[in-house]
Amino acid sequence: MRRSTAALAAVAALAMVPTAALAKPGGKLKAADLLPEARRILASVPLIDGHNDLPWFIHEKHDGQVGAVDLRVKHPLVDGGIQTDIPRLREGQVGGQFWSVYVPVELGLDEAVHTTVDQIDVVHRIVAAYPDVFELALTADDVERIFKSGKIASLIGMEGGHSIGNSLATLRAMYDLGARYMTLTHWQPTDWADSATGPPVHDGLTDFGKKVVHEMNRLGMLVDLSHVSEKTMLDALAVSQAPIIFSHSSARAVCGHPRNVPDRVLDAVKANGGVVMVTFLTGFVNCRIRQHWADGKAERSRLESLYPGDPKAVDAEMDAWRAKHPTPKATVRDVADHIDHIKKRIGVDHIGIGSDFDGGPIGPAGIEDVSGFPNLFAELLRRGYTEEELRKIAGLNVLRALRGAEATARELAGEKPAEDVFTPDPKATAAGKR
Repeated sequence: MRRSTAALAAVAALAMVPTAALAKPGGKLKAADLLPEARRILASVPLIDGHNDLPWFIHEKHDGQVGAVDLRVKHPLVDGGIQTDIPRLREGQVGGQFWSVYVPVELGLDEAVHTTVDQIDVVHRIVAAYPDVFELALTADDVERIFKSGKIASLIGMEGGHSIGNSLATLRAMYDLGARYMTLTHWQPTDWADSATGPPVHDGLTDFGKKVVHEMNRLGMLVDLSHVSEKTMLDALAVSQAPIIFSHSSARAVCGHPRNVPDRVLDAVKANGGVVMVTFLTGFVNCRIRQHWADGKAERSRLESLYPGDPKAVDAEMDAWRAKHPTPKATVRDVADHIDHIKKRIGVDHIGIGSDFDGGPIGPAGIEDVSGFPNLFAELLRRGYTEEELRKIAGLNVLRALRGAEATARELAGEKPAEDVFTPDPKATAAGKR
């Protein structure tokens, strides 16, 4: 449905923030003072979130039954509860959403493939269940058209190369089902690419992995480098003829989590024309939280050695430890710090937003769920970001990358589909790592 006259009037009212108040956004103004201006800007551009795990939440909590959770109801924000529903998406002014079709790496390859198809089907069923709210988007033009209609453009992203079962034919089939990006790995390496958090096996991408990237280029599917090792990042950036994305990663220079993007990779992203979609995961944006998690893990190991065979004693001591050592809190400012770093390093043209809502704990204060996006943009306004810069970060940058992938596919349209058959990496096999 098209935006109503009342809605347009509300946007116009939001625009009437005194320009003098915005002239010194780094002064005494608080981010909350700039929220109306942030909302006005977000009304003019599709805010595209690179990663949301609602389909897997429905799989885990409701056996994949879309009708078991009413997305028209605003759900309470609680640990382990849903972070996404229609009222909060509207409050957050989300205009485009990459729904992640995640499946665990522990699944066998055949099971991973059919579970990925199940997850894609969940996205299609969500869209069908709320046709007045969502519409499937397959192209950048689709996203803009759907946003102008007042609906939320729904895109599909596969989280992990295990989803294609080492088959380029399956990759093509997933594209035909609507997948528009694929993350090359998840927490563990695939048979052809190393992960950021698993043991190094291949020294980056294997020859087959490079063929996967090229076939993605041929199709027009975005190559997603969140979750991959630094060497895999660099290998993929060297091979890809189209802009890449990081669908949900932040800056390693700000927080040294291995899932974040190192500066030398940021430099390569700039040369490639890609986009880092900054994530909100608390342990990725605030390293005091990551250290707290590590301290807690070490404390549990110590207690288990003191109380062998007595898990109740361990749990009781851990409860006491947590009471004395509460988890540090992340805030919207932590996320903005990552955006600041990427902007200073490679420019605002390479920044997007990738929340990972419903794939982790409650988000940082101010952006705890999908309703909080405007608070982040208000904080960026406070720091002196311009309207043009915020429009790029919200969605124009990732639309440019998607259009770049589409243009590359047109350039490669004369190529036949790759028919390479996966063969095990000899180095990995010899090391007993496959």
